[in-house]
Amino acid sequence: MTNSIKWGMIGAGDVTEVKSGPAFKKVPHSDLVAVMRRDAVKVQDYARRHGIRKWYTDAKQLIDDEEVNAVYIATPPDTHLQYCMMALQAGKAVYVEKPVTLNVEEAMRLANYVQKVGGYLSVAHYRREQPYFKKIVQIIDDGLIGEPLVISLQLLKKSLTEEMLQDPKIAWRLDPAKSGGGLFHDLAPHQLDIIYRLFGPIQKSEGLALNLGKRYPADDVVTGRILFENDVLFNGLWAFNVTEEVDRCEIFGSKGKLTLSFFTPHTIELVNEKGVQLFHFEALKHVQQPMIEAVVGYLRGERGNPCSIDDALEVATIMQNFTNK
Repeated sequence: MTNSIKWGMIGAGDVTEVKSGPAFKKVPHSDLVAVMRRDAVKVQDYARRHGIRKWYTDAKQLIDDEEVNAVYIATPPDTHLQYCMMALQAGKAVYVEKPVTLNVEEAMRLANYVQKVGGYLSVAHYRREQPYFKKIVQIIDDGLIGEPLVISLQLLKKSLTEEMLQDPKIAWRLDPAKSGGGLFHDLAPHQLDIIYRLFGPIQKSEGLALNLGKRYPADDVVTGRILFENDVLFNGLWAFNVTEEVDRCEIFGSKGKLTLSFFTPHTIELVNEKGVQLFHFEALKHVQQPMIEAVVGYLRGERGNPCSIDDALEVATIMQNFTNK
């Protein structure tokens, strides 16, 4: 890659407004020079508000733009495989949102294609590069809870209101044909990627998924367990139809315990022989900025890939084994 990474962005929905889009212009050696969305009025408005010089309503035109040497794919998962392969075929680097594809079969096809063409592809499991989760890695690597033994994770959310069900920004996430599943497929990749990063490789994974509410086509309750090759055992529960909101993960070790959250990551609690220690973190304005900076470093040859297609394939496999779909 060249020293300067010139990004073209396919998709300009909510996820890009604050979480990711502005960060491409704030990271050194990076610029967002083009954006694509099928709605001409909306894409022009997005480009104007974010100071992006070029806009397109056709993905191929953006990919073929000679100034663009890297493509950020921020569309629903049903288009990820197509756009990734188009960009890789054109010799462009790719940064693609999670989940990486609709299912394991597509993820395997993409992994094989990346290997075939020798292209650059990183997946937006962006929590890997945030200071909060790097601190968790450090605590475990430093042995502050001893040998990790058991992980217990719960993500519980209240049932969606009728108004939410009609909101287009939410509705596509509940359509397995577009998202690969439901809210589990939207949220769990963030969690499972960190768990895999901490404790992989995996010996086996299994689970159960149910549509108890029957208010939309996707499952609203998922439970799963993972046995890692180092004999660490993970148990997880995701329920999107309850009356209580819980976002908690506990990592039990031979000498202590870590308590953390994934979607309100401000405080880590460490309990060991020294007592209770709390580690506080400020919320990031652009949550993907650390990962985008890492991807730019990778494309410039300054570091390795912060999240490869092989890593994302592992997460996709866990999710498929949990849901049996």
